[in-house]
Amino acid sequence: MAQGVANVPALQQGYVAQSGPSEPKPHAKRDPHRHTYAAIDLGTNNCRLLIARPSDVGFTVIDAFSRIVRLGEGLTRTGELSQDAMDRAVGALSVCGEKLRKRSVSLARSVATEACRRAKNGVEFTDRVRDETGIVLEIIEPAEEARLAVLGCHKLLEPGDGPALIFDIGGGSTELVLIDQEQGSPQIRAWWSAPWGVVSLTESEGREALEGPDRLLAYKRMRERARRAFANFATMLPEKRDDIRLLGTSGTVTTLASVHLALPSYDRRAVDGLHVPIEAMQKISTMIATMGYQERSGLPCIGTERADLVVAGCAILEAIMEIWPARNLGVADRGIREGILRSLMARDGWQL
Repeated sequence: MAQGVANVPALQQGYVAQSGPSEPKPHAKRDPHRHTYAAIDLGTNNCRLLIARPSDVGFTVIDAFSRIVRLGEGLTRTGELSQDAMDRAVGALSVCGEKLRKRSVSLARSVATEACRRAKNGVEFTDRVRDETGIVLEIIEPAEEARLAVLGCHKLLEPGDGPALIFDIGGGSTELVLIDQEQGSPQIRAWWSAPWGVVSLTESEGREALEGPDRLLAYKRMRERARRAFANFATMLPEKRDDIRLLGTSGTVTTLASVHLALPSYDRRAVDGLHVPIEAMQKISTMIATMGYQERSGLPCIGTERADLVVAGCAILEAIMEIWPARNLGVADRGIREGILRSLMARDGWQL
C-alpha cells in the first residue's frame, strides 16, 4: 500500500544493520586501509553490491557486482516469491558473499525492498539466504528506502534554491521524495511509495497487451495507473514551481539517458550526473512505447534484458514528469547502495 510521511529524520542519521537505527557517534576515524565497507541492495529486479573504502573526498569503490535476478517475477499474480526467482537471487547473493570474504569487509549492510516486503514468503526467503550465503538481509520499509536513495544521489541535483523531487523507479515500487535545502543540507519534506515498479506494472498489464497491435493503448493504461498512484502525493507538492529540480535514480532513467546519447554500450561515466531536457525524455519515452519487443531489443543500451520492462518504466517516468514539470531531468547511476555506504562511514566519523 502506498505510504507518505513528512519530517523524516535528517539524512546524516546513521544506521546499523544488525541493531536498527542509531545516531552516528563522533570518534576517531578508522584507518581506511584496514576497514572496508559494503552495501547490498536486493530489489525486485536487480541484486547489486558495492564495496568501498572511505577517503577524504568521499569513498573509493574497490569492487562492485550487479545482476538482474527478477526476484519479483510472478509476485503480482501469486503473492509469493517463486522457487526459480529465489534460486536466481541466492545465486547472485552467493557471488556477493564470496566478494565480501575476498575483500575482508569489516562492516556491511544488506537490504531487501519491495519484493520481500510484499511476498508472503519474504521472511522465509531471507532465512534461506542467511543459511546458504551467510548474508543477513534486512527487509526495509519504504521510508528507509527513500532516505537511503536520497542520501546516495542528492549531490547530483542541479544547482538551485528551489524544491527538488528525487525518485527511484524500482521493480516493484516507485519512491518519490520531496526535498529542500533551506537549511544547507537536504531535508526530506515528504515521501511517497507507490506500489508500481517496472515488474509489477508490466505484469498488471500483461506482456501480450504490450506487444500487441494496441500496445499504445496498453501504454496509456499503465501511465494512468501510475498517475493515479501519485495523485495523493501530488497534493503534498508546493504550488510554487519556480526553480524546481528533478533527479531520477533507476535503470529506467539511466537506460533512457543512454538512448538519448546514442551510446553504443552503457557508459556510467557518460550517464551519471547528466541532465537531459524534459522534452527529450518525453520523446524517447513515446518512441520506445511505439516499438515492438524486437525493435526495443535492438537498441544497444536496452537489449533483451530490459526490452520487456522498459515500457512500464517509461509510463511511470511520464507520470512523474507530469506532476513535477521541471526543465531538465537529472540522471543518477547511484542510490541505495551509496546511501548505505555513506551511513555506515558516517558512524565511524567520516564526513562525506
